[in-house]
Amino acid sequence: MARKGVVYEEGTVTDADADASTAAAKAKAVEIKKQLERLVKAIVDEDDYRVETADEAIRALASLKDLKSKRSLSFKLHGGGGGTVVVPKEFRCPISGELMDDPVVLATGETFDRPFIQRWLNEGHRTCPQTKQVISHTVLTPNHLVREMVSQWCREHEIELPKPVQDIDEQLVINADRGCLNSLLEKMSSSLSDQKAAAKQLRLLTKRSSSFRALFGESTETIPQLLNPLSPGQVDAHPDLQEDLITTLLNLSIHDNNKRLVAENASVIRLLIESLEYGTVQTKSNAAATFFTLSAIDSNKITIGASGAIKPLIDLLDVGHPLAMKDVASAVFSLCTVLENKERAINAGAVGVILIKIMDHVLVAELLVILAMLSNHQRAVQEMCELGAVPCLIGITRESDCERNKENCVAILYTICFADRTKLKEIKEEEMARGTFSRLVQTGTSRAKRKARGILERLNRTGAITHTA
Repeated sequence: MARKGVVYEEGTVTDADADASTAAAKAKAVEIKKQLERLVKAIVDEDDYRVETADEAIRALASLKDLKSKRSLSFKLHGGGGGTVVVPKEFRCPISGELMDDPVVLATGETFDRPFIQRWLNEGHRTCPQTKQVISHTVLTPNHLVREMVSQWCREHEIELPKPVQDIDEQLVINADRGCLNSLLEKMSSSLSDQKAAAKQLRLLTKRSSSFRALFGESTETIPQLLNPLSPGQVDAHPDLQEDLITTLLNLSIHDNNKRLVAENASVIRLLIESLEYGTVQTKSNAAATFFTLSAIDSNKITIGASGAIKPLIDLLDVGHPLAMKDVASAVFSLCTVLENKERAINAGAVGVILIKIMDHVLVAELLVILAMLSNHQRAVQEMCELGAVPCLIGITRESDCERNKENCVAILYTICFADRTKLKEIKEEEMARGTFSRLVQTGTSRAKRKARGILERLNRTGAITHTA
């Protein structure tokens, strides 16, 4: 009597066929694992392994992942009929190939198993794995219909809904990534074409994978190896290579454990400073963004400030590249939260540059925050007064729809009231003509109310000032 078979897209499969296929797949997996272990051991243990060895390890890992994703495409049927059944294509996750346990819908409308699409998003991807479209958001919506259909199909075939496939042994993945990193870093001492190709790949890998970024923290030699192609004084010899390597530095600096490793390397700071001055606009922007991320640690703020980075940051702010402005402003703000760097920023001409940008309606909110921070320095206040800051700040306080901007303006004006009596006349004339500060006492943020009230009290105590020249 013929055994019950299950029709696939092509042909018929019996229990014997399925058993033989499963056994062959398991044997192949064992063979690939042994090969991968041998290759990884060679990469880790040998000081001078071949680049091809790392490439072979990557290919072996990919084969193992591919083999594992194909293992659950069919199940044995329970009951007297025997045979096997194929998992319908619409019930399998497009990423893993496995029967979906928790189907969810991506913004593009495609359905995936939650653990696999979540991992895809966590790695920094912002495109759909199926359609390659850029996704508008990363919210994952449960697909209750597909979930119910999968459950019903499993019940009909007496199949237990499987748990999501576990990742391949984590250490194997880490070792393979380490081998890949070492291979790419070696190319930084090779030909220019190898350097450029490796730099592009490192930029991509450090953007997508947190675990790959973490590998750079295992040795103090990785950063010098990475930056080997960038010679001080000739950092922009190859602008595309420079941009990829500086962007890789930015990606690395996002990882908390790398912040000190990167900032404490003197050559890194020097190359970042040169990149603020020379290179593509994207390179300048990313160099500024790197200073911002590194300055999350207070000790790094002091190191960066002492290195002379603040002057080129202010100069770049003055140039006013739209692409770089916001990153530069963020870096300057973060660095100036320590006293020493406020002095450096003022010496670098920050007050004048910032005021001109604000008067030109450029990045007003971000720059007012910096100006308010600098306003507790006497020389900064003096420069503001000399450069005509008071009418500008009064105008923003009166006309802006942004409560935060009003708050920062009135905070600066409050400081000016006590630092320069000659400016009280302009401030009082504004209050008498339009009641700007009285209105702010009623409607402003708590800080704005407090500062506006302080200004009014100051004006009341020096009422005669309105009659002076």
